[in-house]
Amino acid sequence: MTGFLVLLGCAAALYLLALSRIAPGIKVVVLTAPPVVVLMWLLDAVFDRRAVAVGTGAVYLVVLVALNGILGHPRLPTWTKPVVFATVPVTALAWLLVVTADDTVKDPGEDPCTMRYGGVGVSEVFPPQAYCRYEGGGTRDLATGAQFVFWVCFVISLALLAVGLWQVARDPRTLVRQFSGPRTG
Repeated sequence: MTGFLVLLGCAAALYLLALSRIAPGIKVVVLTAPPVVVLMWLLDAVFDRRAVAVGTGAVYLVVLVALNGILGHPRLPTWTKPVVFATVPVTALAWLLVVTADDTVKDPGEDPCTMRYGGVGVSEVFPPQAYCRYEGGGTRDLATGAQFVFWVCFVISLALLAVGLWQVARDPRTLVRQFSGPRTG
């Protein structure tokens, strides 16, 4: 059932993208808000981290303004727009892979550090890092490939989002135009 709902959501997203009469800003909100809302709910209701959930919402609003600034930038090459929409989710996925590489959520003793390397798993949220710590003080990095992907995508996303924020700061009407309907006539 979950797979069907995900497939239905993807089909609805593609249909929404194909409609030309819907403003680009509305499309961005509809496509990006659901995962952020779910994340905020998880942070608040499941993990009892209300301040982190509020911070996530605030960061999302800044990213939303930046995304709309990118869409409204008149001189950006066409390839930059899909790149930012691809790198932001890849950055989030790579971050998730890094911070869960030590599997500290599992029962102690089942994580890869204890089972394979004889150490204790440690993960840090930012900068994302996962490693095994040994009794002698040594460490062994986990998920180095995912860390590399995170940093590459993070830097690309950050640079393009900064361009979008600069566009909105320079011309605030850019943001308004992204939420107004297409011009006819």
